[in-house]
Amino acid sequence: MHPFSATLAAATLGLAACGATAQTPIGGPMPNAPTAAGITLDAGLQSWIAAFSRRAEAAGIRRETLVSAFRGVHYDATVIGRDRRQNEFDQPIWDYLDTAVSATRIKTGQTELAERKRLFDALEARYGVEREILAAIWGMETNFGRQRGGAPIIPALATLAFDGRRGDFFEAELLAALKIIDAGEVDAAHLVGSWAGAMGHTQFIPTSYLAYAQDFTGDGKRDIWGDNPADALASTAAYLARAGWVKGQPWGVEVVLPEGFPYAATGKNARRAHADWLAMGVRLPGGGLPPDHGIASVLLPAGARGPAYLIYANFFAIAAYNTADAYVIGTGHLADRMTGGGAFTTGWPRGTRLLNLAERVELQTRLTAAGFDTKGADGKVGPNTTAAISAFQRARGMLADGYPTEDLLKLLR
Repeated sequence: MHPFSATLAAATLGLAACGATAQTPIGGPMPNAPTAAGITLDAGLQSWIAAFSRRAEAAGIRRETLVSAFRGVHYDATVIGRDRRQNEFDQPIWDYLDTAVSATRIKTGQTELAERKRLFDALEARYGVEREILAAIWGMETNFGRQRGGAPIIPALATLAFDGRRGDFFEAELLAALKIIDAGEVDAAHLVGSWAGAMGHTQFIPTSYLAYAQDFTGDGKRDIWGDNPADALASTAAYLARAGWVKGQPWGVEVVLPEGFPYAATGKNARRAHADWLAMGVRLPGGGLPPDHGIASVLLPAGARGPAYLIYANFFAIAAYNTADAYVIGTGHLADRMTGGGAFTTGWPRGTRLLNLAERVELQTRLTAAGFDTKGADGKVGPNTTAAISAFQRARGMLADGYPTEDLLKLLR
């Protein structure tokens, strides 16, 4: 953590140490904060900005860019509050999908695909990524450009980097944002987006912008912020192509599993040949055989009581954009629905109460203590925790779907 206890004197000393002068200060004057804590936090940020600016200059950022970008930047407690709530946010996947793949969003996406047919034709031809997945990401990220975010990126990233919870990550993003400004792509006033630093129609973070952003319109600018979505959609196509997108392959298909299915064989990392899944009785909801798109995994995002999906390489290409299973499923399903696909047939276990963060940490702690190592207790249910749950369930003669439930926690208690 960065020193929240920094004083006004320390902030002044920090500015002097990196060579800032009264004529060209980096940062801004102290605001008239209503509390001592507010003054202390902002003083700490100003000191941090001074030290960071020296590192940024060493990395090649021009001093005039730094002075201009940090002018008037202050500690933003609202950003920190939103960042903290992310860890506490527990939304069932079915509630998430109700919004992500709503009838309104499907219809809007179909309209955009029809009205921008020439653009999507050209994008698909150049990058080899289907139009519907590009439109789906656009819809998921900003409701097709209607909610791009107007928060200034530099103050948000500076506050998050100073805060220190994910300091290295946000410092790298802040440096990337300054490189974007320094290169003349956009000025600081127009470098806007979400509170966490995602920008433009498809919400690129600054490092992704530097690596993948495209000038599809040929005007000399990689403009992901303006009203024309062409550059942003091309940038997303380039990103997916680099992530291994396979044209003609679905992200996944809904399947049903037979009675007695070995649930320990499920999970994103448990990949098998198509023939193996057929031999294990995996079928489409209507009883037909799933399509053969090569190596696949069976994913149970809500455990054995919810839908099952046979997922392919394109699932992981979307996951490179956003790792959350709910996001990948929502994006893929929205793309399918916009092109005439039907709703999922298996219902979600909507009466199930999800474990909150504290309960997930407790679950991991108790599993590890019982000899089923989750490799840490951070409340994030990833492959290690899923494997530990599955091993515990098998040891107890339970259905081993690896899904964390309230009943499982009670049993561990």
